[in-house]
Amino acid sequence: MYMLAAYLGVSILLFFMARINPSEWNNPYPCIEEPDNLENQFSLKNSLWFTIGSLMQQGSEIAPIGISTRMVAGIWWFFTLIMVSSYTANLAAFLTVESMSSPIKSAEDLANQNAIKYGAKRDGSTAAFFRDSNYPTYQRMWEFMSSNPDVFTSTNDEGVQRVKNSNGKYAFLMESTSIEYVVERECDVAQVGGLLDAKGYGIAMRKGSSYRNALSAAVLKLQETGKLYALKVKWWKEKRGGGACLDDASKGSGAASELGLPNVGGVFVVLIAGVSLACIVAWLELIWKVARSSMKNKTSFWSEIKEEIKFAFKCHGSTKPVRKKKEEDEKDKSVAEDEIGEEVAADIVPLSPYATPYGFVKRKD
Repeated sequence: MYMLAAYLGVSILLFFMARINPSEWNNPYPCIEEPDNLENQFSLKNSLWFTIGSLMQQGSEIAPIGISTRMVAGIWWFFTLIMVSSYTANLAAFLTVESMSSPIKSAEDLANQNAIKYGAKRDGSTAAFFRDSNYPTYQRMWEFMSSNPDVFTSTNDEGVQRVKNSNGKYAFLMESTSIEYVVERECDVAQVGGLLDAKGYGIAMRKGSSYRNALSAAVLKLQETGKLYALKVKWWKEKRGGGACLDDASKGSGAASELGLPNVGGVFVVLIAGVSLACIVAWLELIWKVARSSMKNKTSFWSEIKEEIKFAFKCHGSTKPVRKKKEEDEKDKSVAEDEIGEEVAADIVPLSPYATPYGFVKRKD
């Protein structure tokens, strides 16, 4: 929307400035030294075409002549250069980030490829989950891990270190709670996909223990009041190095940020400043031209500039009559009347001093 507003604003402003600028009114017939009319190449359609051609970096056959119109064209060219370059760079970054994103999005993707190895803690709950699962994908993954014993590790920490040192060629499977704890502190690893299974935690007690009901009620109360969630946030994301990867996660979310006004706002400021300066120069050019013309033709400065402004703001027509001083107009008028009088006099032959305006002749006999 800002780009569209800038395009329309600069086009309309260029149209008005070209009508005000005396240098943009040219002789349409160079063979005639003193023409009666002048033409302006910057009509509204041509102004819109000139600016869109610059935005598309294709140009046009129209070129500004005056200082102010050249200033507008130059600042618009600078604006379009920065905007197109910024958009191209952001597009390249977006495509690069998209191509660098991991092709593994789920356990199915991991099971259907052979480039990345995966494993779990030996004799742990995660390995037991894959071993006892009836889901075909998980059975296939267990067959791969059991046929490659080297993918198993002794501890979760060993598996995390192996992931960090494998350059993306190894994935480690473990409990989601442990993964959440690790990715808050190890910024070069990330959780891929959702949860493979949903299980809760519990407290094992001797059968018939008198503390069972009290502990169950206390856990439910902590869960309902949100204290369990607050404790998890405290120890997972705040204490002991938690939250260290928060900034990295916001920056490297796997997609390039869109190009917004905060990124290119300075270019719009430069455009507005340049166009404002060009407007001042356009009025100075008009005042200078009218002052010289009024001194040459011995006319009133204010009447001349009033007529120029009145004609410019009519916003209609691309031709303007050439103003001549009164002496030349009267001389041309008298010369024309004399020439017409001579032509008429040459065609009239007086018959006599007493001849009537009209008459007829007939034969005597």
